[in-house]
Amino acid sequence: MPKPVLYTIHLSPPCRAVELTARALGLEFEHKIVNLVAGEQLKPEFVKLNPKHTVPVLDDDGTIITESHAIMIYLVRKYGGDDALYPSDLVQQARVNEALHFESGVLFARLRFITELVFFKRKPEVPEDRIELVRTAYRLLEDSLADDFVAGPQLTIADFSCVSTVASTLGFITATAEEFPRIHAWIARLKQLPYYEEANGVGAAELGQLVTKQLEANRQA
Repeated sequence: MPKPVLYTIHLSPPCRAVELTARALGLEFEHKIVNLVAGEQLKPEFVKLNPKHTVPVLDDDGTIITESHAIMIYLVRKYGGDDALYPSDLVQQARVNEALHFESGVLFARLRFITELVFFKRKPEVPEDRIELVRTAYRLLEDSLADDFVAGPQLTIADFSCVSTVASTLGFITATAEEFPRIHAWIARLKQLPYYEEANGVGAAELGQLVTKQLEANRQA
């Protein structure tokens, strides 16, 4: 059976969340890079694959899945040796689903509201109200981290999804350990995973640096 194909770009937090899941499962992909800044997601061949023009996209021997959370659940269900990363227990599963929706609806949405302004609208500064929305999201996450991980005491795909976004956003909207100690402790736990840095840390740092660099370029344009 051929390797699953992942259409991806390492700067993208949702793509890195899928990568973290795959590494946790010991699964290897064939990678196909889609350069979003260059508009490759709008090419006819990619639009045919995913009419929503987004990455990641999974092609698993003809099964096409076009959203990161759905991809992660699919991978755990198909390739996981157990259900630890996405529990079958209804209550535990609900906690994971809750965190996944918080990531997409709050954490990632507020990051995207900024990156779209920087990369596509070429704004020279991040508006203060959008910075404040991100800091509010940090506070919501901080206050909800009652256990070691976002959905309880065990590592799940919700952690992969949330940390991919939070680690990226911290690159240009900082949050001190004094103000948000639970978030920093949670990230430190995830950094102990042997695959964390390669699958997420490097890309998160690169995105933060790229946002800062693009803001400077926008000011000089």
